[in-house]
Order: sequence, then C-alpha cells, then structure tokens
Amino acid sequence: MKNYVKFAALLAGVSLLAACGEDEPDLVINSFTDELEYPIEVFNERHDVNVQLQIIPTENYVDTLRPALESGSGAPDIFTAEVVYLLDWIEQDYWTSLSEDPLNVEDWSDDYLEYVWELGRNEAGDMKAVSWQTTPGGIYYRRSIANEVFGTDDPDEIGEMFSTMDGLMDAGEQLKQAGYRLFPDEGSVSPYTMGNNPQPWVDENDNLVMTEERLSYFDYAKELRDNQYTALAPAWSPAWFASFNEPIAYNVGWDELEDADESDGTTEVFGVSLPTWGLHSVLKEEATETAGDWAVTNGPTPYFEGGTWIGIYEGSENKELAFEFIQMLVNDEEFLTEWVMETGDVLSYQPVMENVAADYSDEFLGGQNHYDFFLERAEQIDPSHVTRYDQQLNDMFGTAVGAYVEGELGKEEALQEFYNEVQNAYQHINIPD
Repeated sequence: MKNYVKFAALLAGVSLLAACGEDEPDLVINSFTDELEYPIEVFNERHDVNVQLQIIPTENYVDTLRPALESGSGAPDIFTAEVVYLLDWIEQDYWTSLSEDPLNVEDWSDDYLEYVWELGRNEAGDMKAVSWQTTPGGIYYRRSIANEVFGTDDPDEIGEMFSTMDGLMDAGEQLKQAGYRLFPDEGSVSPYTMGNNPQPWVDENDNLVMTEERLSYFDYAKELRDNQYTALAPAWSPAWFASFNEPIAYNVGWDELEDADESDGTTEVFGVSLPTWGLHSVLKEEATETAGDWAVTNGPTPYFEGGTWIGIYEGSENKELAFEFIQMLVNDEEFLTEWVMETGDVLSYQPVMENVAADYSDEFLGGQNHYDFFLERAEQIDPSHVTRYDQQLNDMFGTAVGAYVEGELGKEEALQEFYNEVQNAYQHINIPD
C-alpha cells in the first residue's frame, strides 16, 4: 500500500483511468491508490478485455463509495478497502462471499500469511476480501551512523539492542552523545508501546483496553523529548523528509534548551519507523542522497500498518471475470513474481516470497535481504488484536500524548481528554473508571 498521505494530496478528485480507450468497460474497479494500474494492464492484455480503474481520493473514499455499495447505483464490480475500515465492511453485504462455490478460495489459505488471510474473514466465517501484500513494520536506519556510534551496522546486532524500549532509550543516549538523534519525532516509538502482551483497543464487551504498556507511550514519548533523542521533525513534514538525506535544523523551540550541544543548530537523524511500503514509497523516493546507506531491523515488538484488501461487489453482474482478476492478483505465481520485481511489494502469498527471498539483496539497503526480515516479522502478527477502531483511536491517543509532551496538558488531563474524545465518537465503548 502506497503512502496514502501523499496520494491524498496528489489526487484532488475522482480519476477515471480507462485502460483500453473510451469503450464501455467490461469490468470496473474502485480503489484509493493507483497500485492496481499495473495488474489491470497485464489482465487486459492477457484476456483482451477492458477493465477500468476508478481512483477515489483516500479522504473521500468511504463517503463516496459507501452510498453506491448500499444502493447499487454506480457500484463497481470490484473494490478495495484499507485496514482502517476493512473490519466494518466485511460485516456488511457489500462484498460477495469468496468462501462459496464457484468462487471458493478456502483451498488457497495455507499459502498465505495467517493475519492477512484472517482479516478478510467476517464473524460468520465467510471470506469477503483477500490481499496480495503484507505490511509489517521495522526501524530503517543509517549504516554509517550505526558503525560510528555502535561499532556495527549489522541488522541482527542492532535489532538486539532495539529489542526493548529501554534498549531504544539507551541507544538514543549514545546517539545523542555523538551528535545524532535516534528518530525524527516521538511518534516513531508509538508502534512499539503495546508491549509483549498486546491487547485489542476494544474487547468483546466494548471495553476500552488501557494496558500499562499502552499507557507507557506517555512516558517514553516524554523521555524522548526531554532527553533530546528526537529532532522534532513531525511525520510527513518537510523536515521529516529532509532528515533522510542530510542534517536538519532543530525545531525552533530547541533554541531555548541550554544544553543543546550542536553549535550550528543542526543534527542528523539515525532512523525512522516505517512499514514495508515505506521502503519503496517513501525512502527510495526521498532518500536519494543516502541510498545504499540504509538497513532495516526490528523494534521492541512486531507491528503492521496499512494494507489493501480486495473483493467482489455482491451485486456485480460480472463476478466470473471479477474473480479471474482477483485470482491473478493474489494467486498467480507468474504474475506475482513479476509484481515483486516491478514494485518491491512484500507479498502475503508465501510460495512466491520464498522463491524471491532465497537469494535477494537490495542495493538501497546495502545488500540486505529485507524480504526475509519482514516475512519473519509478519509471522508474529496476531489478527485478533486488530479492531475496526484502531486507526481513529491511535490518532486520538497520539494527539493526547502529543499534548502531554508539549506541556499543554498534564498526563492525567491528557488521558481524560482522550477518554472524552473516545466517548464522543463511540458512545457504546465503555471508558475505564
């Protein structure tokens, strides 16, 4: 899944991309990114058909597509969903069941990563959507800085240092003493604060689950800020992108810190937390001056971010052709091998990944085989921890932590503000006493 933030900015309106001229399409696909353009081109050539992709900007996707799915008016034959709303949509009547003959995909299941496969299954046990990709995350870091500060750039050795939150903080101190910063901003540690006993945000009884590990985000984010382990470059900001290539200026507030140790007011950033798609859609696009100086390793806990699932509209009159497209996209070894080489995507279909990863190396990552790394991390992801509330609750919680770190609210005040926002957005969720 490509970075939806960037694509939302680039796509100002609905884009109608006709794959084969102005003719009436044989099949219509709705999605929120352009990642299906290449498979559609291949499918059209193979089958001599006219499949069209309609791209709806991410920020408008749900509100634009849901009325069409519910009414049937203007609904596509195939449509995608991001994990943010996937768990809601699979419980609706939008997608046809892929578990029933003649579309039965259950025989494929052993070839896919469990968490990716099971997230497309609704509570009744029907497969409604499948995905060709897996999106676990890790810490991308600069090899040259690692060698200077830690005496090694080996991903396994760095990963051992980063296997706990305390280990990350120790590394932050060493980097600071050498004139570097661990991360661009405090949000880089948020994926790792669920701890070794991760729990869903909302349990089966609609209770908001606030574990000690989750609450620790307040303290770790504050520790990063107070000890100057970050460069105050918020994610997706110009400074955040610039930090991948060169020294960056501190946030203006840092000028007031008496113990800021760089005389020229700049620093270099060591690493950044990103999922699989961040390599090709972010770093390879932006870190042109530092290509070859990167590697990827683990943080304290496994996590994933994003992902695109795809299914067939229940009311489609072209289900047979639609299924052929989905079969090619997620279960065709020849196509998926081409897809990996074309995009660098990390696939959920394990037979292809096993073949590709056997002797793969990436020049951008200094020759590292990142497929092996990410597939190992993906195996550790438990789909039972994922809820349909995750994206919004993560955003709300991040805002509360940010207010605390900035000194706008005390910790208890920030936590109460978070609870208030959750209650306003989801009246049925029970807030802790």
